[in-house]
Amino acid sequence: MYDVAVIGGGPAGLSFAKTAQNIKTIVLEEHERFGAPVHCGECISDLCLRKFDLKPPKDAIARLVKGVKIIFPDDHTSILSERGYVLNKDIFEQYLADEVQKKGIEIKTACRVEGIERKEGHWLLKTNKGNVEAKIIVDATGHIQLVSNLLKLNKSSMKNVGIQYRMNDVDFGEYLDFYLWPDLAPKGYLWMIPKSNGERGYANVGLVTDDIKNAKENLDKFIKLKKWNDVEFTFGGMIPSSGPLEKTYHTGIMMIGDAAGFASPLFEGGTHLALMSGKLAAEVAIEAVEKKDFSQAFLERYESAWKKEFPPYETLVKGKKAIYEKLSIKDLCLLGELLPENFDNFGNKEKLLLGMKMMMRDPKLYKKDVLDALFAFAYSESKYYGW
Repeated sequence: MYDVAVIGGGPAGLSFAKTAQNIKTIVLEEHERFGAPVHCGECISDLCLRKFDLKPPKDAIARLVKGVKIIFPDDHTSILSERGYVLNKDIFEQYLADEVQKKGIEIKTACRVEGIERKEGHWLLKTNKGNVEAKIIVDATGHIQLVSNLLKLNKSSMKNVGIQYRMNDVDFGEYLDFYLWPDLAPKGYLWMIPKSNGERGYANVGLVTDDIKNAKENLDKFIKLKKWNDVEFTFGGMIPSSGPLEKTYHTGIMMIGDAAGFASPLFEGGTHLALMSGKLAAEVAIEAVEKKDFSQAFLERYESAWKKEFPPYETLVKGKKAIYEKLSIKDLCLLGELLPENFDNFGNKEKLLLGMKMMMRDPKLYKKDVLDALFAFAYSESKYYGW
């Protein structure tokens, strides 16, 4: 009998396990290797690493970047200056797993959960490697949201597709380039994430969109336009896009990371949110084990904790919809023209002044929630879990 069974060994599940080292915890990971296959763009902010006191090995870091460059349809750019890194995500997640195992936490790889049922006040997990019993189960299964879906606890998150190429011979600078080009990435964006040093080398080039049918075709159009053609391989995955699940806890259950719907609404970043949600859930689990209280009422404090910690999702999702669904290409170009070249000193006063300038140029923008769009940009900083 375990205190906690964590389903999923990504950043969220491993963060939970590392924090919950003093209670009897097991991590069940369906893949043989941690971090493989890689699904994401592989970025992490320096703030995130420092916050969790993470010191990954040198080979887990592909390169240093200075921040994020937002590129509008007419090529106007705005820069968010924040030190960060492009990872070799598989090596980074193996590092997290090694740190967990050093704490004495049990991990089972190639272990797939096939069924869950309630039994005499605890949970019985049926896996391809035998049954596991636990007082609490933690869903860290990413966009699959296994526990919530198997037990029909929530309506599944809406999802976007993220598809990218590992490419050679790409020209780049010192930033993560994010392109708001709705003709190629409807309700999403394109990116170029440099993975080698210098001004040319290999990179992750991709897009995220709700237009799943045409995603690859649009990505091909983008790389043709950029005159990049040396594709090494393709990878990617699905990303929750509608914000947190209605309920991220239940009797003896907590959902963390993408399994809870935690992805930054505008630019879809998830690692920082995953690490923090895992930590917050573990702190509640430790207390639940001490008090022998695994009730829904007790575990509600996990949801209260993340709501206090994370930015207001309703505001962010509203701003995201304004940018991706209400603003035309012409509106986005005007936004790009008026935004500062650098967001470093872009406070509430500056947002309001910019909003007034935009509405003076085009009064119809007020009805398109342009102020919400500006707040969404401001919340893209790493201190707000933006990337």
